[in-house]
Amino acid sequence: MHSPDFACIGPQRLEQKDLLFLFEHFPVEGVDAVEAAQRVIEQPSTLESLLESRYVSDAMLDGSNAWLDVSPKLFFNVMLRKSLPGRREPQERRTIHYLANLLALFVSDERLHHVQSGEQTGYDYLVDLVQEARSAEHQRRFLVLSHIGNYALFLAGYCRQWIEHRHRYFHRPLKLDYYCNMSRAHYASAAKHELAESFGLKPVFAQLALRFDYYRDGLDRMALAHSPSG
Repeated sequence: MHSPDFACIGPQRLEQKDLLFLFEHFPVEGVDAVEAAQRVIEQPSTLESLLESRYVSDAMLDGSNAWLDVSPKLFFNVMLRKSLPGRREPQERRTIHYLANLLALFVSDERLHHVQSGEQTGYDYLVDLVQEARSAEHQRRFLVLSHIGNYALFLAGYCRQWIEHRHRYFHRPLKLDYYCNMSRAHYASAAKHELAESFGLKPVFAQLALRFDYYRDGLDRMALAHSPSG
């Protein structure tokens, strides 16, 4: 089984234009952006420090810089860090990379509603995904469990206002807790699957299950601060 598109837990897949952006706005003069971009990918600790740097987020939020200067993956990586307080442990850094990649995927509504990219069958409701997980074979079950965790976290965090608005004004029966509990439980289940170990996702899923509120709150703060309607 090939690694699924959501199984990205490091900065190695940042695009060349993203690496150039980090150094084109570097606050020290005389830095060769092209040369520095080539070297930094070999120095993960340096790259992590750059992603945490205030100058990077300030450059992204500068009205004179177009959105297309960076990929969604880099944008979410930097803005999510701004929204998650505290010192970074290595596992938290991996989890942030995972979530940034996930948000970049879910920019596409088509990907958001499919377990894997390119599938014919889409899912709007978590209950249908739960039923799919129950009847799925071994590999498929891992993908569906992971997607339930991802999809429910996205709704509970990035779309929290939408969930609460639907419940309050349109009398939808599902409250925010439903999505939180669904995501937390399915991340825990996915972490126990042997494929989670194979793709390096076991500690990430365990982290998302155990510290769910921390990451959900970060997504919520990021959405409020940096979404088009924020």
